Amino acid sequence: MKLIIGLGNPGKTYEKTRHNIGFIFLDKLQTTWNFSNFSLNKKLEAEISEGTLNEKKIILAKPQTFMNLSGTATQKILAFYKLKPEDLLVIHDDKDIPCGKYKLAFDSSSAGHNGVQNIIDTLGTKQFKRLRIGIENNDTAFPHGETSDFVLGKFKKTEIEEIEKNEMKIFEKISNLF
Repeated sequence: MKLIIGLGNPGKTYEKTRHNIGFIFLDKLQTTWNFSNFSLNKKLEAEISEGTLNEKKIILAKPQTFMNLSGTATQKILAFYKLKPEDLLVIHDDKDIPCGKYKLAFDSSSAGHNGVQNIIDTLGTKQFKRLRIGIENNDTAFPHGETSDFVLGKFKKTEIEEIEKNEMKIFEKISNLF
């Protein structure tokens, strides 16, 4: 059994923001892989979808604890399903990677991502996989610490197009991990 956590913030306000790319990708994976509909599990503080891929049970989870407290839900889900951090893939935004590009990481620092850092702090380890999906665009600069305005902003049409160009490659990369 494997766990894929998509990072984001719950609620309509954040629905189509760059910071919610983890939630956006989980919704697409759920549909593409024909997994069960997401349902809220209050005990685990997450929306959960389940299915089978390559003959392995996969849990998709969207923490409802807000980005900076993602470790709380992650820890509860791992414990409930009796999984280890090595069974975990976290999908999240990365403002230092060009929009639509992606990088796979394992046992690496949070690189300043507060949601990932909270998972590392809560689990006490970096021994899990991360799929970092780029949201950076060339006309974005952060001269006065405006990073939060950018990541909490909605995607531009051109950014969505860039992400969708690589979507199938990203899905393939994820399915090959399992």
